Amino acid sequence: MVINDSHCHFFSSRFFAPLGGDGAIDTLGWDAPGSPEQLADRWVAELDRHHVTRIALIASAPGDGESVAAAVARHPGRFVGFFMVDPTAPDAAAGAKSILAKDGMRAMCLFPAMHTYPLHDARVREIFDVAAARPGTAVFVHCGVLSVGVRRKLGLPSPFDIRFGNPLDLHAVALNYPTVPIIIPHFGAGLFREALMVADLCPNVRLDTSSSNGWMKYDHGLTLATVFAQALAVVGPDRLLFGTDSSFFPRGWVSEVYERQSEALDAAGVGADARERILGGNFDSLFPK
Repeated sequence: MVINDSHCHFFSSRFFAPLGGDGAIDTLGWDAPGSPEQLADRWVAELDRHHVTRIALIASAPGDGESVAAAVARHPGRFVGFFMVDPTAPDAAAGAKSILAKDGMRAMCLFPAMHTYPLHDARVREIFDVAAARPGTAVFVHCGVLSVGVRRKLGLPSPFDIRFGNPLDLHAVALNYPTVPIIIPHFGAGLFREALMVADLCPNVRLDTSSSNGWMKYDHGLTLATVFAQALAVVGPDRLLFGTDSSFFPRGWVSEVYERQSEALDAAGVGADARERILGGNFDSLFPK
């Protein structure tokens, strides 16, 4: 079975620079990433070890798209490039166009709670205009609870505002850009009902399954199997994208997340065909080689 991971972070040297650089890496006890090419090679070795075919690599800080672009250029058959965009930054749309012009860069990532802007902001529409002008470009929108583990471990503040992360605010945008694939990660990260509502109303919305999905603690009795079952009942198997939320080394690719999700699919009674689409086929359809 082909396994493609739609959600992996590329923690480059440039990502760590504003967090304290080498000092932060030492404090965390993580491996230094080296150059983008070196980190890309390490990711490929890790994917081979776990029999993972392709992954989405996310540049996890605004302005770090070049690092992921270099990784994708080195291994174009293994990586699809995602990069963070802050629409409130000057010339954000122009910068996004520049990164998307690089081969293999296929999705822009919005974190409205992190950068404190509403999804109905005109500057967000400028980013969607960029995506609409490049067929095959997706927009990833983080909704719900937002917690950046690396900042927490370093004792750094995270002045986010999750009021800006309601999936319902995507409804009008998704309707106005029906050709742009929209990915909501983590099943909506605590706003599962709202994410399902938007996905039900807008066929261009996909849900990714990534992370431990710890947000389930906010809904008594909810299990990963029931989450999958409910998502499948609403949107079907063609709009779910498997992901892990893997990020740093030496931890590498988080196989435990795959194992838990595989068990949940079994518990939900998901058949082989649907399972293959969720774990790999939908990714290949959305981001063909």
